[in-house]
Amino acid sequence: MENLSQLKELKSSPELVEKLYQHSIIKTYEAGSIILNEDAHIRSIPIVVKGSMKVMRTEEDGREILLYYIKAGESCIMSFLGGMHNETSKVKAEVEEDAEILFLPVDKASLFIREYPQWLDYIFRLYHKRFEELLEMVNAIAFKKVDERLLNLLHIKAELTANKAIAITHEQLANELGTARVVVSRLLKQLEDQGAVKLGRNKIMLV
Repeated sequence: MENLSQLKELKSSPELVEKLYQHSIIKTYEAGSIILNEDAHIRSIPIVVKGSMKVMRTEEDGREILLYYIKAGESCIMSFLGGMHNETSKVKAEVEEDAEILFLPVDKASLFIREYPQWLDYIFRLYHKRFEELLEMVNAIAFKKVDERLLNLLHIKAELTANKAIAITHEQLANELGTARVVVSRLLKQLEDQGAVKLGRNKIMLV
């Protein structure tokens, strides 16, 4: 996604795309960078132009769990809603792979809703997608075994980077799944025995 004008909802409004770039600040980040912390004040809405981010939620005991990914051309709807209502962030956003991110001030995001129906369409599409992803996450936690969730997460990461070789630690996978590292290590060994993955040092290859 080199240019936001490629988005379906924004193609019919070059003026809106121009306004987005005009009023935003664009920054580049390396993988692992924290874009937004929980309880932080939300002053701008991030829109990913290149790369991807992941949105996490931290429990009271310090464990984290992955909520969803934000790909190129998408924004964080949680940040958008929090910023619109002058609330602090309920999630943490972290760069998954090197990213270029546009930061649109909250007041402009609110103004564009009234001025551009295409912007409202874009927001509603994101809201619908995130809602479906959260429903899928709840369904997975409630009804799927951890090994199924683990393998699904690996496939999602491979799709994001277009690479079957995933550079990640067992600890990082455990954090995203909301489980213990020893559980992930045991399940990865089982998946390797089944021929689904090959394990290396801080790297997992999907077969």
